[in-house]
Amino acid sequence: MLPEVEAWLRRRTSSSEDWPLPWLLEAKGDATVSVVLPARDEAETVGDIVTAIRRDLMEAAPLVDELVVVDSRSVDDTAARAARAGARVVAQDEVLPDLKPLDGKGEALWKSLAATSGDLLVFVDADLREFRTSFVTGLLGPLLADPGVVYVKGCYDRPLRDVQGGGGRVTELVARPLLNLHWPMLAGFVQPLAGEYAGRRSALERVPFVTGYGVELALLVDLLELAGLDALAQVDLGRRVHSHQSTEALGGMAAQILQTCWSRLERQNKMIPLHEPSPRLVQFRRGAGGAGGHRATVRDTAVAERPPMATVPARRSHVTG
Repeated sequence: MLPEVEAWLRRRTSSSEDWPLPWLLEAKGDATVSVVLPARDEAETVGDIVTAIRRDLMEAAPLVDELVVVDSRSVDDTAARAARAGARVVAQDEVLPDLKPLDGKGEALWKSLAATSGDLLVFVDADLREFRTSFVTGLLGPLLADPGVVYVKGCYDRPLRDVQGGGGRVTELVARPLLNLHWPMLAGFVQPLAGEYAGRRSALERVPFVTGYGVELALLVDLLELAGLDALAQVDLGRRVHSHQSTEALGGMAAQILQTCWSRLERQNKMIPLHEPSPRLVQFRRGAGGAGGHRATVRDTAVAERPPMATVPARRSHVTG
């Protein structure tokens, strides 16, 4: 690890316990805070998360000013449960409706910039189990403590069934090797693909958003280029429990992360491309037909991208949900 990364780890890594709520309330001052949950078919968990944030951080203590669930074309009752729990729910495609709709988690995150107004934004995945509001308070701590910090990533233990460190397979097999290879200044991030993070609107609106699963890696790379390593921080949030996807689904995520990495390498002149990367990912399932009883499936893993929100005319959507 580079010496400057070791120094950054000591300076910019903290624990959620380091940021008690009374201190945060005093440090908040006139700043406004928006919490955003991007959600697709998360009816089982989204209501509990919304309820906890409203109860602890809005009603009991005025830390969070705005709680928004961006519904990403759910076919279950995610939107209804989130609304009943007290969130303002906006449909992804109804934000900036004049733009052609795109797919992916990153699209929901980018649209949330137009659907919210807070100076500070906290993003929390809607599939979390055993959610604790210290996820929100911990991520806000470094932003409220130091105006030089613009972006904070969560880190945690990720159990997979009975294996304590078994989660985060795409992180360990794809994202971490890529970052160490091409952006070693980011090697100190424990969970570079974490879905829990916070940032200043002033910074988030100045970088593009990849619309698919490469959004977390792209934000790290782009914000490093925009603001430098010392403007980034991470907070240990303890333990994160969520539903895990199949290996086949993780393959699609990994392909999008590789596509995102390619685009950043090319944009930053870190490589000389001699061909266009194929957006197609061929995977195999056991089934009737095909060679040896295996059936090929092909998916498109091309990565679309939204421009910095600050460059979008009339970027406030005024969606009320």
